[in-house]
Amino acid sequence: MLAVKNILEQKGHKVWSVSPDEFVYKALEIMSDHDVGAVLVMDNWKLLGLFSERDYARKLIQKGKTVKDPKVKDYMTKSLVTVSMETDIYECMQLMTKERVRHLPILDNNEVVGIISIGDVVNAIIQDQDMTIQDLKSYISGA
Repeated sequence: MLAVKNILEQKGHKVWSVSPDEFVYKALEIMSDHDVGAVLVMDNWKLLGLFSERDYARKLIQKGKTVKDPKVKDYMTKSLVTVSMETDIYECMQLMTKERVRHLPILDNNEVVGIISIGDVVNAIIQDQDMTIQDLKSYISGA
């Protein structure tokens, strides 16, 4: 079974975050600087929400809001889907599809230990399936 912990072993545990009172512009700047699609919204190490490019596009741009004025707390996603280090990657894919989310914060004892994206999950599934194919080829050829 391939789990979230396997993704984090390769990707690392680095998480980019902002406070809820930060301006949206700063969150966008952090996402751009670190080439990520979302930042966690945290206050004193407590996870409050997530702010993503999707939140920006759908909650601000489409509604004609200005970029520098709004605060993250007013536009972040508050209802989060989270997983643990032991969650199976195929379960992550099902959750992301069902809940229509692209990022999953990872919690261990209610503490954030990382975040994975849909791209991370897809890559892990492809690698897992490639390994299975190679194992089957070896088995069939008698190697």
